[in-house]
Amino acid sequence: MIIHVDMDAFFASVEKLDNPELEGECVIVGGISDRGVVSAASYEARKFGVRSAMPMYKARRLCPNGVFLAPRGWRYKEISGMIMEIFGSFSPLVEQISIDEAYLDITGCDHLFGSPREIGSRIKEKIKFETGLTCSVGIAPYKFLAKIASDMKKPDGLVVISPEEAPGFIEALPVDKVPGVGRVSGMVLSRMGIKTLGDVKKFGQDILVRRLGKFGTRLSELAEGIDRSRVEPVRTVKSVSSEKTLPADTKDKEYLKTFLLEQAEDVARELRQKKMRAKTVFIKIKHSDFSQVTRQAPLDQRSNSAEMLYEAGAALLDAYNPDRRVRLIGLGASELVDASVPVQQNLFSDVPRKWEKWEKIDSALDAIRRKYGNHGISRAAGRKNRQGPPEKDGE
Repeated sequence: MIIHVDMDAFFASVEKLDNPELEGECVIVGGISDRGVVSAASYEARKFGVRSAMPMYKARRLCPNGVFLAPRGWRYKEISGMIMEIFGSFSPLVEQISIDEAYLDITGCDHLFGSPREIGSRIKEKIKFETGLTCSVGIAPYKFLAKIASDMKKPDGLVVISPEEAPGFIEALPVDKVPGVGRVSGMVLSRMGIKTLGDVKKFGQDILVRRLGKFGTRLSELAEGIDRSRVEPVRTVKSVSSEKTLPADTKDKEYLKTFLLEQAEDVARELRQKKMRAKTVFIKIKHSDFSQVTRQAPLDQRSNSAEMLYEAGAALLDAYNPDRRVRLIGLGASELVDASVPVQQNLFSDVPRKWEKWEKIDSALDAIRRKYGNHGISRAAGRKNRQGPPEKDGE
C-alpha cells in the first residue's frame, strides 16, 4: 500500500500559523508586484477563483481584499524538513515530490503502526501536533491512485482505496483525473470517445500509442490496474538555489546585488540546515525579453557561508555585462558535500581564516534568528534599494 501526503495550501497555511491574525483571511502568497505569480492561495481565496500560477494582477482583481504576502522560502523549507522527518518515522521508503508532498510505501508496516487507515490517521495527527498544519492523505495499492485519493477530500482529508475496491475505482475514473493527462491529451481522448479509464480498454495499446505516443502505453497499463512506478527514496540534493522576479526591469548592478545578498543568505541557511557545503556558486539572469543566461564559478574553499556565496555571486555579476534589462536574478550553490568532511587547508592563503570567521558569524546569526525569528537581525546592505532601482537605472 502506498500513501500520498499533500499539505493543504502549504505556503498560505504556514503564514497563518506564524500569524494567527490571518486566520479566516484570504491569504495569497507570491510575487507581490503585478509582474509576479501566485505561489499559493488559502482556501478562502480559492473561493474567489484565485489559483496557483495565476498572474498576481489577476488575483488582485478577483480578490481585492486579500492579504498578499511575499514568499518566505527559508521558513517553508524549515517546516518541510520537519514534515519529511515525520514521514521517515513511519517508513524507510519516502519519496519527496516537492516541498509539500511525498509518497510513502507502507507495505509491511502494519505490524508496527496498524492498518493503512490507522497509519494515515497517525501521520495526520503527528503533523498537526508537531507543526500545527493539516494535510490530505490518499492511500491505495498504486502511486497514481494514492495521488488521486489525496485530492478527493481536501482540505484535511483521508481517503483509502483498498485493493478490492481498486478495479472498480479505476473502471469509473474520469481520464482527466489521471496524472499526466493534460489539455492536449485530454482533447485527443475526448475525440476518441474516452471519458473514463474503463473506456481506455476498448482500444488496443498500439492505437493509443499512435495517438498519444509513449503515454499511450502507460494509460493502457493504468486501465488494466498496472502501475510499474515504485516509491523511490529521496535522492541526494545536488544543488540549492533562490531567485526573484524584480519589481522593475533594471541594468543597475548595485541594485541587483541587494537581491543576490538576500538569496545568498537563504541558500547558505539551507545548506547549514542540510549540513552541507558547496564547491560551486552560480547565478541565473533572465532578461526583459525572457532570454536567460547562467554563470558559475568554483569557490576557493567549499563553504556554507552567506558572505562567501555572495562574494562569488557578485563577482560573476560584475563580470557579466547585460545589453538588456534584467527581469529576474537568482543565486545557487552546487557540488554539495557533507559539512562534516574535513576541509583541506591552504598554508599560503588567508581564505581558510576568512571562511572560518564568516561561518562563525553565520552560526551566531542562526542562533539569533532561532530565538527572535528571521527578521530578528539582517544585514544593512540588504535593506538598500528595496523600493526599486535608481531613476537613471545605471545608464
